[in-house]
Amino acid sequence: MTPAQQNYQARMQRVLAHVDAHLDDELDLATLSEVAAFSKFHFHRQFSATFGLSVHRYVQLARLKRASRALAWDDAQSITDIAMDAGYDAPDAFARAFRQRLAQAPSEFRKSPDWSSWLSAFGPLDNARDKVMQIIFEENDVTIRDVPETPVALIEHRGDRARLGETLERFRAWCKAAGLTPETGRSSYMVFRSEREPAIPEDYSMDLCVETDRPIGADDAPMTAGLIPAGRCAVLRYPGNTNNLEPAALYLYRDWLPQSGEEARDFPLYARRQFVPMQNLQAHEVIVELYLPLK
Repeated sequence: MTPAQQNYQARMQRVLAHVDAHLDDELDLATLSEVAAFSKFHFHRQFSATFGLSVHRYVQLARLKRASRALAWDDAQSITDIAMDAGYDAPDAFARAFRQRLAQAPSEFRKSPDWSSWLSAFGPLDNARDKVMQIIFEENDVTIRDVPETPVALIEHRGDRARLGETLERFRAWCKAAGLTPETGRSSYMVFRSEREPAIPEDYSMDLCVETDRPIGADDAPMTAGLIPAGRCAVLRYPGNTNNLEPAALYLYRDWLPQSGEEARDFPLYARRQFVPMQNLQAHEVIVELYLPLK
């Protein structure tokens, strides 16, 4: 990355940090363009080009995410107060926006949060932050663990990655019906059987899995029974939720593995996601770990 690119990203990072610290303040285009030291006549396009979201959408998602935390964990705050804190003049406008994003009314979410929908709803926010939040991995970030054999239910995705969303929806629907949603404490896994972007898109291959010891039969189709095998693994924790683990994978293969003297085992790289109740974490709600199986 050139010094000019580093400077550009640093200015965009400054904007995200300002949003995080000033969700109760006016976060209009003029204010944020001034934080970035960019012209207000161009900043909205620069922001969208960088993050894939408009400034308004990003701020709205950040406030809705904070509101969802308040609904789930702060019973002392009324829904009206939470709506006002999220920047809405009336509870019904807040309720419409909340339902549109999370497929639950605020009152429903407060009583029984659907965490699967929650994770999906705020994926665009996590993806946007990944664009400029550069993470530097070091040798001490990697631990070697003896991983026990883990039975899973899995669905295979074979074909263009552009269709992965359809497979994810089938996977989430089955998990919800089976009572294996994130809040139950079950880990989910992604087993990467191909490159993220193979030369031929149809060669993309990945398994989506959820930890379970229940029998998986014909009635569970398209899910089948599978195993995460036991064995030694190099484990790299990713700081926060993300849909792009390529930087972490690159570090393991390019830097850590050649220096470690270890050899990779004949099982694909895989990731483990575990939901953790929000009050137990300061910044992130999902623990993501990347596993490189070793001999």
